[in-house]
Amino acid sequence: MSTTLESKTKLVKDFRLHEKDTGSADVQIALLTERINKLTAHLQTNNKDHSSRRGLLMMVGQRRRLLDYLHSTDTARHLAVVKKLKLRH
Repeated sequence: MSTTLESKTKLVKDFRLHEKDTGSADVQIALLTERINKLTAHLQTNNKDHSSRRGLLMMVGQRRRLLDYLHSTDTARHLAVVKKLKLRH
């Protein structure tokens, strides 16, 4: 269910802005998207798991806020992240 260390490291490496970057908006959006996709698959089979559904909605809201922030500060980076993660914008 949880994201493995290898997949998390790969995501950080793909979306980081510089060598020691682990917390920029780009990286946070990528990690949240990974967790959202896994939780969505979980909820497909466990449709009565309402506490996980609430967590999913909170993660989607957090990702939306980060995307809005990125759009207002650096539109080019926003478009690159959305395209790379294949999100609607």
